[in-house]
Amino acid sequence: MHSARTGSLENPEVLENVPGHIIPILEREFDDFDTESTRFLKGELEGDEFIKFRLKQGVYGQRQPDVQMVRVKLPFGGVTPEQLDAFADGIEKYVPLRKGHITTRQNIQMHHVPLPDAAALIRELGDAGLSSREGCGNTMRNVTGDPRAGTLEGELFDITPYAGAYVRYFVRHETTQAMPRKVKTAFAATDEDNAITRIHDVAFVPKVNEDGVRGVEVRVGGGTSIMPRLAPTLYDFVELDNGDYLKVTEACMRIFDRQEWLRVNRARARIKVLIDKIGIDAFRDMVEEELQGDWVQDRDFSLDRILFEYDEEADAPAKPHTFATPNGDNREFTHFVQTNVQRQRQQGFSTVEVKVTRGDLTPDQLRGLAAIMREYCGGAARTTVHQNLILRWVRDESIYDVWRGLS
Repeated sequence: MHSARTGSLENPEVLENVPGHIIPILEREFDDFDTESTRFLKGELEGDEFIKFRLKQGVYGQRQPDVQMVRVKLPFGGVTPEQLDAFADGIEKYVPLRKGHITTRQNIQMHHVPLPDAAALIRELGDAGLSSREGCGNTMRNVTGDPRAGTLEGELFDITPYAGAYVRYFVRHETTQAMPRKVKTAFAATDEDNAITRIHDVAFVPKVNEDGVRGVEVRVGGGTSIMPRLAPTLYDFVELDNGDYLKVTEACMRIFDRQEWLRVNRARARIKVLIDKIGIDAFRDMVEEELQGDWVQDRDFSLDRILFEYDEEADAPAKPHTFATPNGDNREFTHFVQTNVQRQRQQGFSTVEVKVTRGDLTPDQLRGLAAIMREYCGGAARTTVHQNLILRWVRDESIYDVWRGLS
C-alpha cells in the first residue's frame, strides 16, 4: 500500500528522534527475508528474482559460493555505542572473518556471511535501530555527510536534521526501488565541502538567502568510475523547511527512473550520463515540467513527521573534575592533537578522529570504542568517507584520556 503523503511503502507514521535510529525498522521485512531465503535455498525461487529481493535488503552476493556481504547503512555516518556493541555481537556470532568494515560511504559491512545467518544478522542489528534496507541495488544508497556537521566554525546551520528527513522520505519510496542504477547523495556542512558533493548523483550545500531563510544549493549529475563528471548546479537556492528540496529531488528521481534507454548499459546507467547528453539547462527544464505534475499535489512535503531533531549537546559530558595529563609521552600526544583533533565551535569541546586501518574493526575494537564513546563524548560519533570514526563532543580536558584509551 502506497502512502499518498510521501510516496513511501508502509513507513511508520510516528518516527522517534532517537540517536542512531534514522531509518524506520519494519519487523515484517525480516520475516520476508527469512521466508524468501528459505525458498531460494530449497530451489523454490529463481536466482534472478531472489537477487533483486535481497539487494533491497542490503545483502550482496560474493564471488565465493554460498556466502553474502551484509551492508548496514549509517545515514551521515551516525552511530551509537549501543550500535557498536550490536555490531560486535553480530560479528562474533555470524561473521567468519570476525571483523566489520567501514566503507567510503560511511556504511559498515560484513563479509562471508552464510545466507541463513544473514537473515539472523540483519534482524538482530535491527533491534539496535540499524537498517540494511536499500544498502545495495538500484536504489537510493546510504546518504553521506560531513561527519563534523553541527560542530564547525562558519556553519550557517546544522544540516543534519534535513539529511535525516531526506533519508526518511526516500527509504522505501515507490520511485526509488528499481531505478536504472543506484543514486548516491551527500550533504555538505559548509562551503568547504568535506562531503565531496561534486562527485555525487545528488548533493546539497547549505545556504541562507537575503531573508534569512534556510536552503541549499542543489547539485546533480556527478560521479567517478566510467565517464567521471563533476556535478553541475541545478539550482542555486532551494528552500529546506518547506520541503522543496525533497520535491526537487523526487522530480529528478522520477525523470531518471523513466529513462529506459539508460537501462540498456548498466555501466552507463547513471543520472550523470543523462545530464552529460542533454546539458544541465535542458535537465532543469525537465525538472520544472515534472514539478507541474499531479503527483506534486498528492504529496505533503512538510518535515513535521520526518525531521531528525536530536540535541547532541544536551548529552555532552560535563567538565571532568580530574583528568590525566601527558607524562613522558608529550611528543606523541602533541602529534596526535595536531593530526586528529579539531576544536568545535562550541567552547570547551573538540572532535577526535580515530584512524581505522583499512576501515576494519574487530569485536573487541568495536566494544572498546563504544566504551570510550560512553565515557568521553556522550555517545556521539560518526563514520567518515575516509573509513575512520570521529568522536564528537569530547571535552578538551579529556583528549589525553581518549588518546590513551585508543592506544
